[in-house]
Amino acid sequence: MLQTTPLVPSPGIAPATMPALAVDDLHAAYGQSEVLHGLSFSVAPGEIVAVMGRNGMGKTTLMKTLMGLVPVKTGSIQVEGEDVGGLKSHLRVAKGLAYVPQGRMIFSTMTVQENIETGLTVTGTRKVPPDLYAMFPVLQEMRSRRGGNLSGGQQQQLAIARALASRPKVLLLDEPTEGIQPSINREMGRTLKQIRDERGLSIVVSEQVLSFALDVADRVIVLENGAIVHEAARDGIDEAAVARFLSV
Repeated sequence: MLQTTPLVPSPGIAPATMPALAVDDLHAAYGQSEVLHGLSFSVAPGEIVAVMGRNGMGKTTLMKTLMGLVPVKTGSIQVEGEDVGGLKSHLRVAKGLAYVPQGRMIFSTMTVQENIETGLTVTGTRKVPPDLYAMFPVLQEMRSRRGGNLSGGQQQQLAIARALASRPKVLLLDEPTEGIQPSINREMGRTLKQIRDERGLSIVVSEQVLSFALDVADRVIVLENGAIVHEAARDGIDEAAVARFLSV
């Protein structure tokens, strides 16, 4: 049986040990068809967790359920100890969740700056923070260019910057390497670790590319048919076992 981090700290443990994100017995369904079957896991502050699995195994459904785009059937989702499972998506953003969807979903006719500004809504500010542009220099150079005119890798940077503009505690990324060349993936991996290190936030990334997951993640969770079938810290992972779950 998988051992997971306790969802609620024991008495006497400092609040800093509270998980940034805690998912307990999460069930989600499309209509009458249940897709997630009792998922339980937690993400520590500053931890990067990769959720892996083949297409159709529940990765995107998990991301959408965490963000409120798919309703929770039963179970709980907590951000720093506060249950957000019943909140609308924009209220979850205000509580500290940010989401980069599969396919990036930037606003193609809006400029780079306007795209990032849409992420500022919950912060009460209107100006893009300088440190955000410092993290993505290419976006500063192209801030007046339409999002649709950027390359795939640049659009992915824009989608991440837009998510970071809300000052999240937990960043969710769904299949960030999809349609992006390997050299850009390596650069993106370095950027994600830089974001974690500089901002102290936790990152959950759904992924099929094992090399990318092993490069960025502290821990790997594997989904099969909407259930967790394998979980291991990066240092102790059985790469062959994970690769078998990813093979068609």
